[in-house]
Parts: sequence; C-alpha cells; structure tokens
Amino acid sequence: MIDVLIIGGGPAGAALAIHLSRAGRHVVLLERERGPNDKVCGDFLSGETLTGLRSLGLEVAALGAIAVEAVSICRANAAVTVALPFPASSLSRRCLDDGLLRAASCAGAEVQRGVAVTAVRGSVGEWGAELADGRVITTRAVFLATGKHDLPGRARGSGKQGDLVAFKAYWRLSPQQAAAMGHRVELHLFDRVYAGFQPVEGDRANLCFLIGRGALKAAGRAWPSLLARVRQACPQLDARLMDAEPIGDRPLVLAGLPYGFVRERSDGPWHLGDQAAVIPSFSGDGLALALYSAALASEAYLAGRSADSYQRQFANHVGLQVRWATWLSRALVSPPTQHAVLALARRFPPLVQAVARSTRLSPAAASG
Repeated sequence: MIDVLIIGGGPAGAALAIHLSRAGRHVVLLERERGPNDKVCGDFLSGETLTGLRSLGLEVAALGAIAVEAVSICRANAAVTVALPFPASSLSRRCLDDGLLRAASCAGAEVQRGVAVTAVRGSVGEWGAELADGRVITTRAVFLATGKHDLPGRARGSGKQGDLVAFKAYWRLSPQQAAAMGHRVELHLFDRVYAGFQPVEGDRANLCFLIGRGALKAAGRAWPSLLARVRQACPQLDARLMDAEPIGDRPLVLAGLPYGFVRERSDGPWHLGDQAAVIPSFSGDGLALALYSAALASEAYLAGRSADSYQRQFANHVGLQVRWATWLSRALVSPPTQHAVLALARRFPPLVQAVARSTRLSPAAASG
C-alpha cells in the first residue's frame, strides 16, 4: 500500500506531489492524458500564481511565458486600457502542466501518464482507486485533483453560476495585430457573453469566452456561426482576427462550469483545485487557488490533520473571494452593467485596479 495517491496531473495535483515528495512521502500521481495537452483555461498567471510556482522551483520565463502588463476592457467600438496593479504572465496550460509534472518527477514522485481512474472507494486509512484497465491501487490517503472533470459518483454542486459554456481556441496573429496587442489581456464584453484574448508563447493568442446556454442556443451551436456572432459583436476582436490563422479546426469546449462552488466538507478524500473551489475565469486567479490548495493540503496532511479539517480551512480562506468574483461574473454578462463598467473604467482607472486586487487570493489567506 502506498502512502499517497494523487488523481489528476494539473497544477494542484503536481504541486501537491512536489510538496509531499520533498517531505519524503511515497507519492504516486495518476494523469489520464498520455502527454501534454491543452485545457479550457485563460492561460493567465497572476502574481500569486507566479510566487507559488517559484516556490515549487518553476520559473515560467524559462518555459516561454509572456509578461502581461495591462488589461483592455472592450465593448462595441469603445475600449479602455488600464495597467495591471500586480505582475502577471501568460503561458499555455499545455506547457505549464507538463513543466509541473516534470518537476514532480524530479522531486521523487512516481508520475504515471495515460492512466484513467473510474472510481474511488474506501474510507480513511485505506482507499482503493479502480483504474480503467481493471487494476486497483490501494493507498492510505487519496487526493482528488481532477480539475473541472468529476469522478463518477463524486460530482460537485452546480455553483452560483452554473449555466455557462466555455470555448477556447488558439490563433496565430498577423505581425501587425500582434504588435498592436502588445503585452496585455483584452476583456471583450457583449450581450450575455464575455471573452478573454491574450498572447501566449509560440507567437499565438488565446481566445477563451463564456456564453450562457440560452445565448448559445440563440446564436446557433455550430462553432462557425457562434464565432461569427462573437466577431460581429466585438469589432476590435474581429480586427485582431481579420488576418489571423486559426490553430486547429475546432475549439475546446466545456459545459456546466460550476462557478461559485466551494466545497466546505470532505466526503472522505482530499479535494484540491477546481474540485475544492471554482472561481470565475475573468478573475485570473484560478491557478493561484489550485496551488494554494496544494500547499494547504500538504501542510495539513503532514501535520496529521484530517481531510475534513483541511477542506473547512480552505473554504474559509477562499470563500469570500470566490463569492465576490462570482457576483462580478454574473454582472459582467448583463449589458447595462457592461456599459457601466466601461464608463467607470474610463473615468476612474484606479477602480478597475481595485476590483482586480479584490479578486486575488488574500495575503492573509496565503499566509494561513
């Protein structure tokens, strides 16, 4: 029987593997994908995320990360650009996750890729993970870090904003548009939709947008018609994509995002990352919460505390941040609110910076 089994090789799972392996625990991490792959994510690394990654020994600049210095809020033909009040970078999840898994292996964790888990059964002290190939791995402690994908029988709640569908696609911009975009992320607002657009490594740009199920049905579910609607509603985004080359034929799609979900108790296993709390994408702090959950869980586990104790502590630390960001996210899909946001941003740029700070993981929470 092994000490620790981690299911999921995203940032939360890999970070936990690094922490516990450094502490001398026998860690096995199972990742269902065989190799690096893209994820539905904005690819934004906040200042808190960068600090957390450095503590794990990962310097994202060496992986090709791009500095992000400002945010532009766009609606119709209007736009306001405000400097970010904290350091930030942009790096694809394909590159980030692979780098973290390699760091976990170097720390001593046994990383197994291409292994899918179908169920987890047992109780505290003795768990069995049933694999798709029929094997069962027994462990004293099991940590679920499966990101936005639930294990059968262990679904999360719907959250406070659970009707959104996310789309993500990469583009190669023309040299002129890449230069015009510079080192900033763009937030495009229109009726019941908001989209994030930012440069990533490899001379690419990431378009990631969220749309309600009702708006998606009205726009037509086919990707070409949906993209055409987005471009028509966002002239500045349309200009960015005018001479751009799409990378791939289809976008990544994920439905039923439980924004606002916070797990307040454990059902036996330890839950990390998006399995513990889901903050709206616009905040750009989802990866910071994932890394923080790993740090907090490792500290609790090594101190001999229970999974339930950790879960309640994590919920207490991040609950207010997630609720506030979810309220803002719900407001962002309302046209009247979008107009007000743009007007306030134009007249009071510091207000945008204050809102950006308010959706960050607080120093008090991060310090425990």
